[in-house]
Amino acid sequence: MPISEFLLQPNIAYLLLVSGLLFALLALLSPGTGFLEVGAAFALLMAGWEVYNLPINGWALGVLVLGVVPFWLAVRKSGNLWFLALSIAALVIGSAFLFQGEGWYPAVNPILALVVSTLTAGFIWLVTIKTLEAQRRTPTHDLGSLIGASGVAQTNIYQEGTVYVHREDWSAHSEVPIPAGAAVRVTGREGFVLRVEAVEPPA
Repeated sequence: MPISEFLLQPNIAYLLLVSGLLFALLALLSPGTGFLEVGAAFALLMAGWEVYNLPINGWALGVLVLGVVPFWLAVRKSGNLWFLALSIAALVIGSAFLFQGEGWYPAVNPILALVVSTLTAGFIWLVTIKTLEAQRRTPTHDLGSLIGASGVAQTNIYQEGTVYVHREDWSAHSEVPIPAGAAVRVTGREGFVLRVEAVEPPA
């Protein structure tokens, strides 16, 4: 069987389309990886060629395109899970019915569509939920909040030493000697090394 004839099958076209959309949605969640963007571009280009050469349902294509909007709203704007559910439903219905069959029946094998839709929907739901949770979570180490914070010198500090700030020990250095036990203030940061100065005790 020629490769073009093999590719121009609704089931193959369906798998390429779902793969491309899945890569594209994951790229929206984790932009800049490169791999996801390349995978999405390749699969969607192949799926686009299939769509061009196979009879399709225009309404299903519209559902697929519009399904991107609630996903973007869920991830980038509101975080509303109803938008995420709506987007997943659009992906499942639009991709399964995109290629024309007889009457209202999709050309894609129903068992294949059921299995792929279930796995894809579950994966997208789980990954998106975890991504939204990570976006809402306050970082464990907010390094920016260390600037201006007060602490205590655990050791004598000059070119190097240790200070206790924000309930943790940090490497530190100072322009002038600071004795162990002195109160210090963080004035800057170089990686994970804090620049500190002594805090004058109240009169």
